[in-house]
Amino acid sequence: MGSARSAPCSGKEKNKAAALGRSTARGACIGFSPPHAAIEPNMNRTRSPLSITLAVWHALLLRESLSRLFARRAAWAWLLLEPAAHMAFLVFVFTVIRVRHVGGIETGLWLILGLMSFFLFRRTGTQAANAIGANRSLFVYRQVKPIDSILVRSFLEGLLTLIVAFLILSACALAGINIVPADPIGVIIAALGLWLLGLGFGLIVSVAKEMIEELENIIGIVMLPMYLASGVLMPISSVPYPYREWLMLNPVAHGIEAVRLGFAPYYHSAPELSVCYIYYFAFTMVFFGLVLQARFAERMIAK
Repeated sequence: MGSARSAPCSGKEKNKAAALGRSTARGACIGFSPPHAAIEPNMNRTRSPLSITLAVWHALLLRESLSRLFARRAAWAWLLLEPAAHMAFLVFVFTVIRVRHVGGIETGLWLILGLMSFFLFRRTGTQAANAIGANRSLFVYRQVKPIDSILVRSFLEGLLTLIVAFLILSACALAGINIVPADPIGVIIAALGLWLLGLGFGLIVSVAKEMIEELENIIGIVMLPMYLASGVLMPISSVPYPYREWLMLNPVAHGIEAVRLGFAPYYHSAPELSVCYIYYFAFTMVFFGLVLQARFAERMIAK
């Protein structure tokens, strides 16, 4: 009768069972958890493609943020000072020539909205176009793809541009300028369209630069005429027909006009303004850019 039951556990055995962490001291004494059965980590746990992608984006975002803000001395300050100085100079010029209002909007606000809208497109596009060259050393890791660096850079640059725009508009509010948009949703839609244009531009140009290295110089030349033709420094509505229609073939001009109209519904925008045209152009560029990225991904990694 007594042999059918286990002998009582000693204090030493109880302490040993507790240290193993497999069960209670009583369970260890009756043979349910042998001393060698310690808990081992699951080294065979698999990760989903989504979790790997998110981890890569998170790491790239940290790397790009540190590089963008702290790679050079006071790099974070230049993000704000460069556009602020640009705007201050233009406002001074327009004030000297006694231009108080443009298209029904106060000159200072009109210039700031145009410049920040164009910077949103240009900075996103140029930074995305340079993403592959800046992160080429990371492509030795099979989890990191060229498209990842472009998407992360585009997101970061768009976010930084919006933060700079918020700070500049806040300074304008302190100066007594009304900066509250009449149609906030319209402003967000127009800004998102400009960001998508920059993303599509970066996706296409990043591949083209890998094929034709001299293209980078051409892109720098093209940006200046686009800056002037997008209505940043002149109201497109004042351009006579048919030249105005030619200028409005540029989707960036539609985005800038839409942002200004969202802040002031009485703004005299170009009659050809179409938000749908912005997104039609942007989605076409993004789609074409993604096709190029998929087609030449291996070549860009191996280069």
